[in-house]
Amino acid sequence: MISVNDFRTGLTIELEGDVWAVVEFMHVKPGKGSAFVRSKLKNVRTGAVVERTFRAGEKVPRGRVERRQMQYLYSEGDGFVFMDTENYEQLTLTRDQIGSGIKWMKDDMNMMVMTFQGSVIGVEPPSFVELVVVETDPGIRGDTASGGGKPAKLETGAVVNVPFFINIGDKIRVDTRSETYMERA
Repeated sequence: MISVNDFRTGLTIELEGDVWAVVEFMHVKPGKGSAFVRSKLKNVRTGAVVERTFRAGEKVPRGRVERRQMQYLYSEGDGFVFMDTENYEQLTLTRDQIGSGIKWMKDDMNMMVMTFQGSVIGVEPPSFVELVVVETDPGIRGDTASGGGKPAKLETGAVVNVPFFINIGDKIRVDTRSETYMERA
């Protein structure tokens, strides 16, 4: 059990039989009445976000999410095959189990597979990935690094906004947490 006073961003808790990650939290002490903690929680399994208020000092069970590094090998029909980097066991996951991390996956990429009570609840891609631009509007003379951008489709199918000077075939670094262009690779 963990006190809601000890909330921090990224902490996982068990609530209503599911795992929730703390996205935001704020301790509130009104002039009258007792203190409370206002929080925004994200369901790790479904991605749903809810706001929840707890009394100060209330205890909630901690969500024990295990993270194992696995390597994405290949796709096979509707499944995606991952290999545990420690014992070389293979695991086939569905698109739903992988979640939003699917748009950053490419062969031989290491990712963190999250499990809760023995079942896979999601896959975390690395914080930064280097991908090749496969489709974007051509750059025009006079376009600079500052001021605006254009959408670019990457080799994995993800679409990010890039500066005007990026062309097809360029390799770029993308922050997968904010889904933003960082720099040329």
